[in-house]
Amino acid sequence: MFDKILIANRGEIACRVIKTARAMGIKTVAVYSEADRDALHVEMADEAILIGPPPASESYLLKDKIIAAAKETGAQAIHPGYGFLSENADFARALAKAKIAFIGPNVKAIEVMGDKIESKKFADEAKVNTVPGYLGVIRDAKEAVKIAGEIGYPVMIKASAGGGGKGMRIARSRDEVAEGFTSSMSEAKSSFGDDRVFIEKFIEDPRHIEIQILADKHGNAVYLGERECSIQRRNQKVLEEAPSPFLDDKTRAEMGEQAVALASAVDYESAGTVEFIVDKDRNFFFLEMNTRLQVEHPVTELITGVDLVEQMIRVANGEKLALKQDNIELNGWAIESRVYAEDPFRNFLPSTGRLVAYRPPGEGSENGLTIRNDTGVYEGGEISIYYDPMIAKLVTHASSRDAAIDHMARALDAFHIAGIQHNIPFLAAIMQHPRWRKGDLTTGFIDEEYPDGFSALAPDGAAKDVLAAVAVLIDHLGNLRRREIDDQMSGPAFRFAEERVVSLGGEFLHARIAGRLDDDCEVTLLDAKGEEREIIRIESDWWFGEPVWSGKLNGVAASVQATPILNGFDLAYRGIHAPAYVYTLREAELAALMPEKVVPDTSKMLLCPMPGLVVSIDVEEGQAVKAGQPLCMVEAMKMENILRAERDCTVEKILAKPGDSLAVDAVIMEFAQVMS
Repeated sequence: MFDKILIANRGEIACRVIKTARAMGIKTVAVYSEADRDALHVEMADEAILIGPPPASESYLLKDKIIAAAKETGAQAIHPGYGFLSENADFARALAKAKIAFIGPNVKAIEVMGDKIESKKFADEAKVNTVPGYLGVIRDAKEAVKIAGEIGYPVMIKASAGGGGKGMRIARSRDEVAEGFTSSMSEAKSSFGDDRVFIEKFIEDPRHIEIQILADKHGNAVYLGERECSIQRRNQKVLEEAPSPFLDDKTRAEMGEQAVALASAVDYESAGTVEFIVDKDRNFFFLEMNTRLQVEHPVTELITGVDLVEQMIRVANGEKLALKQDNIELNGWAIESRVYAEDPFRNFLPSTGRLVAYRPPGEGSENGLTIRNDTGVYEGGEISIYYDPMIAKLVTHASSRDAAIDHMARALDAFHIAGIQHNIPFLAAIMQHPRWRKGDLTTGFIDEEYPDGFSALAPDGAAKDVLAAVAVLIDHLGNLRRREIDDQMSGPAFRFAEERVVSLGGEFLHARIAGRLDDDCEVTLLDAKGEEREIIRIESDWWFGEPVWSGKLNGVAASVQATPILNGFDLAYRGIHAPAYVYTLREAELAALMPEKVVPDTSKMLLCPMPGLVVSIDVEEGQAVKAGQPLCMVEAMKMENILRAERDCTVEKILAKPGDSLAVDAVIMEFAQVMS
């Protein structure tokens, strides 16, 4: 076995590999850019080597520097993680020349499967189900339109060297093909240095289901069930689960056997994933093969008990697979939520900056429920503009899908992040969505269910009562604490029974609260006539200063994020994000008379929706523009974002130019008139 391995990556996947290597008694070497000098993976590794400036093109993508770091530290093997050099055949070839083991597949498999055009040709020859399409190189937009018409709309335009949704567009008309072809080529060139794209039939109402495979250097290969990855936004996965709620045993076996056959045909070794598109009738079609560890591998590990990173290391060391297909069992259900540094209330635009607070839920297993959190960040660390915006992968496991979902909902409620925006409210809302809970999924789920973008759920039903009770409780405990400090409180528990009014979601809720600091409390919710409608017994060991209130309400566990604001608390729970103001009866009477704060009118301004770099300004001062017309392009987190006119207007003043680095809400341009 190797004595020392180098991880040619950063963030959570580097930390993930280090954990397994440490458990195997293998020393680790981290590489890092100047931006990652204080990163978690650098701290966790036994050794760390600086390899260059922050941009990945000057650090993590430099093969020679990484190989030199391995030689300098005596690392015998390199694990590439995912992204960066993980599917780079030249890197694998250079490692072989340097006599350093590559913890991944052979060069042939990377080259054949890494090219989306060639992989589809190869899969077709291997009699793997493939999607109808045109796999040749397309010269220009005119030819793309002709080919799309022959295939039949809708079509998918995809980058040949692509991955992660970059360079991918769906087109339903000639105009969309022409526009999508040009932008796909541009994004593919920017992301992969290869502007080739191809076109294939877009399967309506598709599900994205992938098969995890493992293979060794001795001709043995197995599949470890499937992962459902249909919940996607802009072709980027958001939630994954294993197994799929859609597949039956017959389809699962057929997909697994085809995946293994494809892997065997390219002499595959190591962990890999064969991705399929599945239609509503369970017909499945080869999408691509990822010749690396997948981001969502934890869900497979939790339902199979197999450490995929350990298996990759053992295969690279020349060992035979100890696993046999008949011995692989799928136990329970696992769900993964990708926690990103992005603002779901601003169309998921990237958010960067310092993690003022980072407090994930506790990991571990209890009563058949498991929480796992794969991360590469820490409180006080920084989310950089240079890399992927992932903060963590939160994973839950339980005996059933419903139990895993409920456990995920509680875990998300308990996950506290401050200093940057994040997508936890969105993930929490999905956990409550009836269609998600039913398992009625397609890759269009987010577009279909949130066509106008995401807004926090409104307080309603039982959730509204939970929020009102928690707000009244925290306010009450604060009052008791102040009385205790002032020596104004004495006597037995429940001596103080106080009536409060909670302003929540535009509604005034009346409640009575009784209890002491060192005992359980009781909140009585009142109806409009002042009659008791529900009594909530609250148990908790929460104490002042903790950003997440956790406890039990009538015996049911709950966590609520509670940030103090004037006269109340900013609350987050189950996808609800709302302020709750707690008043005495007299304060509530006066609050009802207060005028509402007027929101500044920004309708005649184009504001930068996220920190980013201005790539282009596409209009001129004095120009009349139509709704939907591109105004400018801003690049952030390696993604190009086109900002369009929301309505017909005339450009009066342009305040930014290409090359400018803008903060969120910076004014890019102003409009002289805006027509509705």
